[in-house]
Amino acid sequence: MPSPASPIAVLLWLLCVPAFAQPVEPRAADAVLHDVDFASGEHLPQVRIHYRTLGEPRRDRDGRIDNAVMILHGTGGSGAQFLQPRFADELFGPGQPLDASRYFIILPDNIGHGGSSKPSDGLRARFPRYDYDDMVAIQHRLLTEALGVDRLNLILGTSMGCMHIFMWGQTWPEFAKALMPLACQPTRIGDRNRVWRRAAMDAIRSDPAWNGGDYASQPLLGLRTASTLSVLVGIAPLNLHAAHPDRDGADAWWEERFAADIGSRDANDWLYQLDASRDYDPSPGLERITAPLTWVNSADDFINPPELGIPERLLPRMKTTRYVLIPASPETRGHGTHTSARWWKQELETLLARSE
Repeated sequence: MPSPASPIAVLLWLLCVPAFAQPVEPRAADAVLHDVDFASGEHLPQVRIHYRTLGEPRRDRDGRIDNAVMILHGTGGSGAQFLQPRFADELFGPGQPLDASRYFIILPDNIGHGGSSKPSDGLRARFPRYDYDDMVAIQHRLLTEALGVDRLNLILGTSMGCMHIFMWGQTWPEFAKALMPLACQPTRIGDRNRVWRRAAMDAIRSDPAWNGGDYASQPLLGLRTASTLSVLVGIAPLNLHAAHPDRDGADAWWEERFAADIGSRDANDWLYQLDASRDYDPSPGLERITAPLTWVNSADDFINPPELGIPERLLPRMKTTRYVLIPASPETRGHGTHTSARWWKQELETLLARSE
């Protein structure tokens, strides 16, 4: 037998290991959109939208980009969240469903989020009070004006991005060949989902340090309450119990998770992000969605509890939709299951095949 360090042993080992390509590095850029009007009647002379891309655009014989995919993040997130291993390592590698050597993958930061224009840039509470209609219109402008994309192979979105997909599908029915919304409901936000958002917004506004948005330092009392709510609504009971069934473990988890949440927040930005869903309701136009669509929710999602029966009521009107409910387990992540791609990766592969 050759020694483990010998050239022959190394060669034999390499022959037995899959030859994965090096990870594709994302490229980041900013697009500047001019003369942006908002549904509120407000206006900005320009809006910066930060985005990342993976892969290269490929053009058909008519010069149109024909391999683009857009992935939309949730409330308070950014496109960077899709680069974490439990998402990217399942989807973007060689032979995977969104292989970055085949697709041109676009990961935008929505207005009010990440590296895009937002209240904390300087306007604070004078920033236009954007809503989901504004956000989706700006996504469309990013694609068509800045990136030259007028057709997508897929829009995939999580949480808020999931909600945006139901708007995309009826506003521009032929823009995307396939739609995959993860972790939301295609109806107005009410009940528990609205209550936790309202409670978080009220906590920020009622903190004297908020000062109508012109605070000298972050209003920490309000942010503490809002961050507590944010962490609690994202908890997956079985997962947390399996990992930390005892007091000390749960306390340590809480301290770490809470510190990460509150440390990432600006009060004005977060207030705007939560408020943007106020008029969301795509339910009247669901029949206008004609693209193949796979809608995935999780049984342990506190924000979108399956016991409400919303899919069962709406699916008869959604002729191109397949609905999937991921069962709760110690390994699912509640609302955050949307970013653990292993749970719905096969459904994505089936959807892409169906859209062809």
